[in-house]
Amino acid sequence: MENRIETKSVFKTTAGKRGKNGISSFDWGLAAFLVIVILVTFVPVWYAIVVSVTPLELTKTVGYNLFLSPLNWSFAAYTQLFSQDSFLQALWNSVVLTSMAIVVNMILTTLTAYGLIFKDLPGRNLMLTLILFTFLFNAGLVPTYILVKNLNLLDSYLAIILPNAVSVYNMLVMRAFFQNIPTSLRESAIVDGANEFQVLWRIVLPLSKPILLTIGLFYAVTQWNDFFNPILYLSNNDLMPLPVLLRNILTAGNINDYVEVNSLFTAPQDALKMAAVILTMLPMLAVYPWIQRHFTKGVLVGSVKE
Repeated sequence: MENRIETKSVFKTTAGKRGKNGISSFDWGLAAFLVIVILVTFVPVWYAIVVSVTPLELTKTVGYNLFLSPLNWSFAAYTQLFSQDSFLQALWNSVVLTSMAIVVNMILTTLTAYGLIFKDLPGRNLMLTLILFTFLFNAGLVPTYILVKNLNLLDSYLAIILPNAVSVYNMLVMRAFFQNIPTSLRESAIVDGANEFQVLWRIVLPLSKPILLTIGLFYAVTQWNDFFNPILYLSNNDLMPLPVLLRNILTAGNINDYVEVNSLFTAPQDALKMAAVILTMLPMLAVYPWIQRHFTKGVLVGSVKE
């Protein structure tokens, strides 16, 4: 009883005194902090949008204005980018590479996580130890590159996909989620004659939609934004994904190397750069709202084992 009273008093002290409307000082402070976080996150994105739609004539007179009227917006930069064969090719490469990576990532992660939930699996503890060891330590960049080269994987998407085929963190989160599924469901299916693959496909996976979508989003965002590995393993420009082209555009001293000279007459260089930024992050922003309602449940249930 004393412990309950002490705990209750601690929560009262932490929460602070509540006003007539039931809102405490802690709530106001938390709301103010979240507003600051939203502004810090949103303002750079909004600035990129404004720069990308600012007409060339306004940049010569008033420059860039965060409160630019939508009536003055110009989409010349986006039109010019979509008219570039190099941009369309890079966009297609990113879609293909990300799709291939997600398929490989999800298949291997799901099978590994499901197999490691069985306590009677021979060598289970050893495998978990080895997997956790790779989570803490890795061979390094040079040995990995030499291995990929000796396997003749250079200049192919497999060189990017296979070294990062399974994320240990994602696998452990998915494994914890699978462990929360009642074993009675699996046992009853086995009694009815189902094998382990049928149990996984028909029972476990349909019940694991939140974690599958969450882990799939993790893999998609990681692969979509990756530019270092393609630069390292790919030398063929026809295979380069969109983040590499974006990096080249943003760091180029002369944007004419990546955008046709004629396009500079209709859109300023900064607008072209910011338009490339917006178009690169737009696919992930479009996907997230469809997964958001499963996101919290997948992470929380997958991170805590009952």
